[in-house]
Amino acid sequence: MLDERDIVEMLQLRGSDQEQLFAAARDKRHEVFGDEVVVRGVTEIANHCRVNCQFCPMRRENTRHNEGFRLTVDDLVDAGRTVHANDINVVFFQGGEIPQTTRVVGEALPKIHDLYHGDVEILLNLGNKSHDEYAYLRDQGATSYIIKHETSDPGLNERMRFETLESRLDCMRDLLDLGYWVGTGAIVGLPGQSLASIARDILLARDIGAHMCSMSPFVPAPDTPLAGQPPGDVEVTLNALAASRLVEPNWLIPSVSALAKNQKGGQYRGFAAGANVMTVNFTPTEQRDRYLIYGKDRFVVRRDYATGLIASTGLRPRKSVFAGRTPARRKEFIP
Repeated sequence: MLDERDIVEMLQLRGSDQEQLFAAARDKRHEVFGDEVVVRGVTEIANHCRVNCQFCPMRRENTRHNEGFRLTVDDLVDAGRTVHANDINVVFFQGGEIPQTTRVVGEALPKIHDLYHGDVEILLNLGNKSHDEYAYLRDQGATSYIIKHETSDPGLNERMRFETLESRLDCMRDLLDLGYWVGTGAIVGLPGQSLASIARDILLARDIGAHMCSMSPFVPAPDTPLAGQPPGDVEVTLNALAASRLVEPNWLIPSVSALAKNQKGGQYRGFAAGANVMTVNFTPTEQRDRYLIYGKDRFVVRRDYATGLIASTGLRPRKSVFAGRTPARRKEFIP
C-alpha cells in the first residue's frame, strides 16, 4: 500500500520517470474501467456564496460586486432536458454554498428523473449542508455529491476557507452514511502548501472512503486575496492525479478544466496521467459568464471540445457508472 513518502516521491518525478508513472496509472485505469471516459453535464445554478474562501472570486465579500443569479426549478429541469438531449446521463448541479439551493434542487430532481425514466445519476456540488438537507436531497433523487476538502492541512484549510477542515469532513461522513457516491478533491499549489500535504490529501480521500477524487491546480483568480500568487504547478498536479489512480484504481478522477487554464494541452495530459472523467458545461451563456469560479476568462468545456479531446486520447465516452446502483461503505466498486 502506498504511503505518504511514496506519494511525495511521485510528485517530484519528471521526464522519463514521470512518463513511467503516467503509464502505470493508465494501466490501472484500464484494468478497472477499460478505455472509457465518464461524461458529465454540469449546470451552474447560483453564484452567491456564504463562505469567504481566499481563492474564489465568488467569495462572500465579493457578492456585492458580482452580478448575482440563481436558477429556478424550471431552469434546472430545462438544464436536465438539455443534458439528456446530448445523450449524457450524469446531470451535475453546482453552485455557491447557500441554503436556498436545497429546496430548488430538491423540487427539480423528481422531474429530471422522469425525463430519464430513472436511468440517471444526479450529482451535486453545493457545499456544506445539514444531515437533514442531504437526506432530503437523497430522498428526492440525488445520488452523488462532490464536497472537496481543498487541503488536508487543518491550519492551511482554515486560513484559506475561514472554516475548519473537520466541518467539511463531517459533511462527507454524513453523505457516506446516507448512501451517496461521494467525491472529494484538493487544490494543488496553494500558498504555503507542501508536497507532503498534497500526499496527505490523497490519503485522506482514500481513508474516508470516497468514490471520486480530483486534483486541480491552483488558479490565482482576480478580485481575490491570492490574485498575485503564482499558479499551481501543472506537473505536480498531474503527478498527484496519477498517484491518486495508483492509490485507488476504482476512483472516478476528472481531468479538470483548470489544467487547460494553467497549461495549453493540460487537460489532454490529465487523461495521459490516468483521469477518466470529463465534465461538459451546459450553463446558459448569460449565467455562465457570471459564474466567476476562476474569473471571467475561465476555460469553459463545451460539448464539441470534449468530444474531440476524448477522441484524441484514444478513449471512448460512456455514461454513468453509478446510475441505478447503491454504494457500499467498503471500497470494492467494479464498474
